[in-house]
Amino acid sequence: MTAIRVVLADDQDIVRGGLRLMVDSAPDLTVVGEAATGAQAVRLARQARADVVLMDIRMPELDGLAATRRITADEGLAGVKVLILTTFEVDEYVFEALRAGASGFLGKGARPEVLLDAIRTVARGDALLSPAATRGLIARYLAIDDHGPAPPPTSSTSSPTANARWSPWSPPACRTPRSPTTSPSALSPSKHTSTTP
Repeated sequence: MTAIRVVLADDQDIVRGGLRLMVDSAPDLTVVGEAATGAQAVRLARQARADVVLMDIRMPELDGLAATRRITADEGLAGVKVLILTTFEVDEYVFEALRAGASGFLGKGARPEVLLDAIRTVARGDALLSPAATRGLIARYLAIDDHGPAPPPTSSTSSPTANARWSPWSPPACRTPRSPTTSPSALSPSKHTSTTP
């Protein structure tokens, strides 16, 4: 069986060292490169023929979200999956990561076996979110259902480019669920103050 090829992208040497030991301990996974910046991660994804890039968010030169957008927008890297691994499991990062084309989002507090399984999950083409990220998505979806589309999360990072590949998770803000048996004209004005059609 061919091992899953993993690139580690994190600006802290000690974190990369720990991740390497963890990933290389699995017989079906192998680390093929380490990057300390987002720009290095993009280069290594191609040079090392990675299957999965384990990507931190806050890195110098090019942050992990921008690096993810570059990887997922590059047709030459169509087979590369990005798994975000970060300390910051906040809604704005989750949405930015998924819109950038990341296949998964996990917190650094995850247990080793959870992380290794997450790498395998995204490598086979499935999507994965941490429990905290999932709770954020559910809360946002429910807010949309109750109050109409919510504004996009704010972030200091640049917005995703239009040519990024499709994300496995469609942003909930793009979907406004309606009951199939209820037309917009039947909504009671006393309960729905929005005038948006």
